Amino acid sequence: MKTVSTATRDWTRDSVPAGKRDLWTAMKRGFRGRCPRCGQGRLFRAFLKVDDNCSACQLDFTPHRADDLPAYLVIVIVGHIVVPAALWIETNYAPEVWLQLAIYLPFTFVASLLLLQPVKGAVVGLQWALRMHGFDEDARGDIPPV
Repeated sequence: MKTVSTATRDWTRDSVPAGKRDLWTAMKRGFRGRCPRCGQGRLFRAFLKVDDNCSACQLDFTPHRADDLPAYLVIVIVGHIVVPAALWIETNYAPEVWLQLAIYLPFTFVASLLLLQPVKGAVVGLQWALRMHGFDEDARGDIPPV
């Protein structure tokens, strides 16, 4: 009688050797609006519209899925700047409400607009460095033979 082994080997990303991608370099390049792989081509073709591919190295940007994460991160960053400043100013100087609104609202609006594109670029760089959402050129849909 022949015995059958029940142990199976599943394909995982760890089973395929892949080149290491530097996370911080990719995020810095994305933050600057450049391709996370080469750092030369533009990442955005409009304010928040990611280009289809890199003009220098032809990296395909279409797999990215930044979705709402950049907006959430911008809210957290700007909130951590505006709220402590507002509390400190209120407790130490107690200016009029109209003056506070005249300062905090425009600052919040401008800071959010200025940070949104760089943060989205950093998120795309993060996804590329971690091989998320189709940025893995080595990923195969088939399971290798045992």
